[in-house]
Amino acid sequence: GAQVRDPRSLRGRKDGAGDNLSPKKLVAPMPGRVVRVLVREKADVEAGQGIVIVEAMKMQNEIKSPKKGILRKLLAEEGNNVNAGDVLAIVE
Repeated sequence: GAQVRDPRSLRGRKDGAGDNLSPKKLVAPMPGRVVRVLVREKADVEAGQGIVIVEAMKMQNEIKSPKKGILRKLLAEEGNNVNAGDVLAIVE
């Protein structure tokens, strides 16, 4: 049968999956509070490794690294309130 493509999923990935060299931002998926920072700035991280834990509505959400690399910049601080879309860290 014909494949139905969701136009939203295409638009959301402008940077393409192949460019592992460019920095990737970790953004808060929802408003909440940073309860724990799991990795120090400049540390090596693996793809899928938890970086920051954001608590929202009594649920703790582990924000994971999108790729293997170095935690170039850590913007989240424990105790900070964040909004959806706030950049928590940058992995390069």
